[in-house]
Amino acid sequence: MASPPPPPKLPIPGRRNILITSALPYVNNVPHLGNIIGCVLSADVFARYCRLRGYNAIYICGTDEYGTATETKALEEKCSPKEICDKYHVIHDEVYKWFDIKFDKFGRTSAPEQTEVCQAIFHKLMENKWLTENTMQQLYCDTCERFLADRLVEGKCPTEGCNYEAARGDQCENCSKLLNPTELIDPKCKVCKNAPRIRDTDHLFLELPLLSDKLVNYINNTSVAGMWSQNAIQATNAWLKEGLKQRCITRDLKWGVPVPHEKYKDKVFYVWFDAPIGYISITASYTPDWEKWWKDPDNVELFQFMGKDNVPFHTVMFPSTLLGTGENWTMMKTISVTEYLNYEAGKFSKSHGIGVFGNDAKTTNIPSEVWRYYLLMNRPEVSDTLFTWADLQAKLNSELLNNLGNFINRVLSFVAKPAGGGYDSIIPDAPNAESHPLTNALAEKTNKWVEQYLEAMEKVKLKQGLKSAMAISSDGNAYLQESQFWRLYKEDPATCAIVMKTSVGVVYLLACLLEPFMPSFSREVLHQLNMSPDEDLSFCDDKGETAKAKRPWDFVSAGHKIGKPVPLFKELKDEQVEAFRIKFAGSQAERILKEQADAEAKKVAEKLKGTKLSEGSSKKKQSGGSKSKTAEEVSVAKLDIRVGLIRKAEKHPDADSLYIEEIDVGEEAPRTVVSGLVKFIPLEEMQNRKVCVLCNLKPVAMRGIKSHAMVLAASNEDHTKVELVEPPESAAVGERVTFAGFSGEPEASLNAKSKTWEKLSADLHSNGELVACYKDVPFTTSAGVCKVKTIANGEIR
Repeated sequence: MASPPPPPKLPIPGRRNILITSALPYVNNVPHLGNIIGCVLSADVFARYCRLRGYNAIYICGTDEYGTATETKALEEKCSPKEICDKYHVIHDEVYKWFDIKFDKFGRTSAPEQTEVCQAIFHKLMENKWLTENTMQQLYCDTCERFLADRLVEGKCPTEGCNYEAARGDQCENCSKLLNPTELIDPKCKVCKNAPRIRDTDHLFLELPLLSDKLVNYINNTSVAGMWSQNAIQATNAWLKEGLKQRCITRDLKWGVPVPHEKYKDKVFYVWFDAPIGYISITASYTPDWEKWWKDPDNVELFQFMGKDNVPFHTVMFPSTLLGTGENWTMMKTISVTEYLNYEAGKFSKSHGIGVFGNDAKTTNIPSEVWRYYLLMNRPEVSDTLFTWADLQAKLNSELLNNLGNFINRVLSFVAKPAGGGYDSIIPDAPNAESHPLTNALAEKTNKWVEQYLEAMEKVKLKQGLKSAMAISSDGNAYLQESQFWRLYKEDPATCAIVMKTSVGVVYLLACLLEPFMPSFSREVLHQLNMSPDEDLSFCDDKGETAKAKRPWDFVSAGHKIGKPVPLFKELKDEQVEAFRIKFAGSQAERILKEQADAEAKKVAEKLKGTKLSEGSSKKKQSGGSKSKTAEEVSVAKLDIRVGLIRKAEKHPDADSLYIEEIDVGEEAPRTVVSGLVKFIPLEEMQNRKVCVLCNLKPVAMRGIKSHAMVLAASNEDHTKVELVEPPESAAVGERVTFAGFSGEPEASLNAKSKTWEKLSADLHSNGELVACYKDVPFTTSAGVCKVKTIANGEIR
């Protein structure tokens, strides 16, 4: 039986109480790597660091579920907004669990607590007269008979020098400029694609100009005390410099928190008004005593993590909302902002499906700790950074495998060796370790790196913290090499014991310092050290553990028995990197189409598995119960390949990747053929063209349509390019392709010439395997019966 969850944590008087949030990921798609490093992963690292240091910290997050983007996605997927939210909340939760993100609460803004807290804040703003009513012009679609909220409109960005053609009504994805839908040039309704018209509609506005004095005072004080990142300060000052304007907080939508006002009861709150309130409401779903976290600014520090496009809503809109209530809220102290992580040659994009997404990472079989390390070492803290597969490979192979993994494995493997070659897994005693000059020098270096690590992490400079920890590993490798411990074991056992006990201490120290970045790595290191992560892993001042960095030989006691060492990382090879680059090229939509085509091909393969080539279309069963001809007698000569003319081609009604063709092969009636070519050959190019048709395959039903032959096509090795095998234009319909000079010997090489084209090489082996090449490109006639082998320079390999 699973143990019950621990009781919710509450602030503790006299302790450092830290409330951590990350921008709530929007629920209309799978998060990509840029989303993950921009909010949830960065916040997780800091939360883990706080726990490691003994601070009383909680990490609150959840899916942002209201707003137009959800309604738009629901329209696309033909379901309700709630069904979209239910679906993607689960997907987000699974992705973050795989990435080892440890929330204290991962909730949802569609929970009842959101409505309760949001409406309570609204009532306070109304009481304090910070809200006004105004008539505004809004786009209305006569076709859809509705006002169009921001994201239901797309058009050309009006910003000078941008002119992006697909800017949304709330923000241009290209230049990040915040927009109103009526500012768009040539706007179109995203649902029906028709041009909307402008109509008047009444809305409620937050009076930011009247709150500006309170807000500016908060920003000036807190940005200094909280050490706001420079990009956060710049983005905030840009808003202030433009002059604060009234901000509309209501929308003409159905999916959202209802406005508790008689005149506006058919409207909901604008998602950027209610989404930041989600931090509070999700805390309320974590504990009924949520106000102890959110209404005690003297005893609670609030740290918030996000991408740069979210900054103004957290440094201007959300603080103004809380200040306007007149209540004693816990306001944000520190904001950590990332720039963009770009993908290979372009931007990550959820809307366009570009890049590696959270669920993609899992399919690579690259461990989550490697992904975490790479993203954090590449964290775009002060400028945009670039994800490339080659860089991921380099960091894994050189930094994790050859540096960190190599150091730990060398140390623990030597300790684990039987007596006479090592220490039989028992940590040796090492008195007077500080008297050994080389060890003392390592201790001094290690202590400096730890000081730099702590300073960086306290300032939320996560990348610098990670680099400082990794530098300890580099120094450890140099220490092992310079000490030549393998010689000391025989020549100076006492010094060797000092070196190994110190090195084991450094291994433990690395497990501690790297736990926020790679928790599964630290768990495995502690397992190999035969130590418990729950009991032994901490780095607290009050336990004296930070002081031990000056004496790393004191971390693990003499006589402690370690576990079994095993390598911690695996090399990422060039061919794997190239395969990933190809696999994740293009957009999600394009990759889905490829997967569907591959899946259809697999189904066809299963159906055709074991299919026998017949003597002709009217093959008769042999009498007398005798067996049919054995596979050994099968040869290329048995293949009935004819020139065919496609009279008609159309898409299969029940399979997106299949065509149905009517092909004239010189018989009384054309044959019906089903081919998985939709992705590769446009429909118009399938009409009235000559093709090569394998006619003596057993008919097979494909998605309810029986196929009576097979069109021959050539493809490259990864099936990203496919072309039809074409006879010369002069070849007559029904003309049979014959092969000369073929060999039935396995692995034989052959350059056979047919009478209808010159560049065809083929061989049918005794096992029924057809190896063929057209224009020097291998092709397959029938997955399951005919297999492809690489052919180069006329040789079968």
